[in-house]
Amino acid sequence: MNPEALATAILAVLTPIADERRPGEPLEITAADIVLERPRNRDHGDWATNIAMRVAKSLGTNPRELAQQIADGLTAVEGIASVEVAGPGFINVRLDAAAAGALAKVIVDAGEAYGQNSSQEGRSINIEFVSANPTGPLHIGHTRWAALGDAIARLLAASGATVAREFYINDAGAQMDRFAASVVAAAKGEPTPEGGYAGTYIADIAAHVLAERPDLLELSDEEQHSVALELAYAYQLAEQKQSLSKFNVDFDVWFSERILHAKKADGGPSLVDEAVDRLRVQGHVFDHEGAVWVRTTDFGDDKDRVIRRSNGEYTYFAADAAYYLNKGDRGFEHKIYLLGADHHGYVHRLKALAGAAGDDPEKDIEVLIGQLVSVGGARLSKRAGNIIEMDDLRNWLGTDALRYSLERSPADSPLSLDPELLQKRTNDNPVFYVQYAHARTHNVGRNASDSGVDRSEFAPELLTHETEAALLGALQEFPRIVAFAAEVREPHRVARYLEELAGLYHRWYDNCRVIPKGDDPIETVHRTRLWLNDATGQVLRNGLDLLGVSAPERM
Repeated sequence: MNPEALATAILAVLTPIADERRPGEPLEITAADIVLERPRNRDHGDWATNIAMRVAKSLGTNPRELAQQIADGLTAVEGIASVEVAGPGFINVRLDAAAAGALAKVIVDAGEAYGQNSSQEGRSINIEFVSANPTGPLHIGHTRWAALGDAIARLLAASGATVAREFYINDAGAQMDRFAASVVAAAKGEPTPEGGYAGTYIADIAAHVLAERPDLLELSDEEQHSVALELAYAYQLAEQKQSLSKFNVDFDVWFSERILHAKKADGGPSLVDEAVDRLRVQGHVFDHEGAVWVRTTDFGDDKDRVIRRSNGEYTYFAADAAYYLNKGDRGFEHKIYLLGADHHGYVHRLKALAGAAGDDPEKDIEVLIGQLVSVGGARLSKRAGNIIEMDDLRNWLGTDALRYSLERSPADSPLSLDPELLQKRTNDNPVFYVQYAHARTHNVGRNASDSGVDRSEFAPELLTHETEAALLGALQEFPRIVAFAAEVREPHRVARYLEELAGLYHRWYDNCRVIPKGDDPIETVHRTRLWLNDATGQVLRNGLDLLGVSAPERM
């Protein structure tokens, strides 16, 4: 008896009651509309719902009276031990031990699929994150978005959505020219040009370029610039991809900004050219003083935006427009942008752009802003000089500790990490605490096998200890936690859930034996508890995987 089954049972009881009170008027709710919550005080039962209070007025009855009618009907449902009405109309449901315990086998049989749900089914979502300039190494800010963006994508996919992780490569514009000029200067042994990129990593890239093209310095200035740009760009982008892959983050699409500005093979207009025309058709483009504008104030922006200057040059907003339209052309109905703390101004701009394109700014586009992160004692990159590199952080703290700690706090909260804590192998370290619980489930399984305890029997009615009821209750919550975390784009809800589950498992471990004492015989309860042990391990493993964190079997 899981929450979905219980909600269905409640609806089945409520429907004839509603029909009797309002003949011919169907009850316009579904099982998904029936909210079930775990009571804080477990003495009040396993589940509580306020459905009677929500619909009583529309049925012309008293909430508590309706709650009692529903309660009376639920007592006949198999798997429900008792139902009580509390307060103004809350319904508290207690499941019998067999119905609650049956979940352990459900989880083990489902394996990696347990927790997956259909709450986002039918949605095609493009989630863009990191999107760093290919002019230097990834830094601590990119690291936070890499962890969060990937975890959100995993949650959405687990909830049934079709998801594409996308990295927008800012490989057009003045920063690329400054990058190339910096590499050429390093190759010549000259100082960094004004406004250029410094750091020993530029010298490393220059050495790579010279190895690829020993004749670089024999070329004309224009050719030097062009050759250095392409080779340095490819080298730096490959390094970024490698850094992300080592951090368990892989993208489905690497989208080059150059594509937006390139003319078609037949000489036709670029995607940016077409974007201006498409927005004009929507009726939100106007000309003023020789420039082309988009009336974004119609959609809440603080001012209208220039998309093409009077000299004919396109603005960054033009590329943003072309990119947004291109995502829709590729079949993505919903677009999620993950931006850093210094990009607050982009929120209204991008939403206004969606509106000008004929989309719903409140439905078709979502812009998430992340706050800054700091790590006590972290050193600036020796190569870049002025940043804390992703690779340095990963090598120092480890992928698991770094990802987990970045994902267990809301993205919109400034975050300060304690490296001393994250390197501890104690229960004070949240990621160690959860991983240790998972490793313990495997240790119990190994010891059980050595002692002759297997899963050849399963009698869920024997799982009656209070720690077993609490553990089963938490395990039952996992699919709903995943669905809700996906809906609100908050991976930290999974992390906090896993920490709670680990605590409940440790308490169960201290109170309930899977292996008999001494020479005591192996009984059905021991075999049944092994199912519960393995179910807990499976949920811990599934949850950690959603966060991109490993689940070690030994620690």
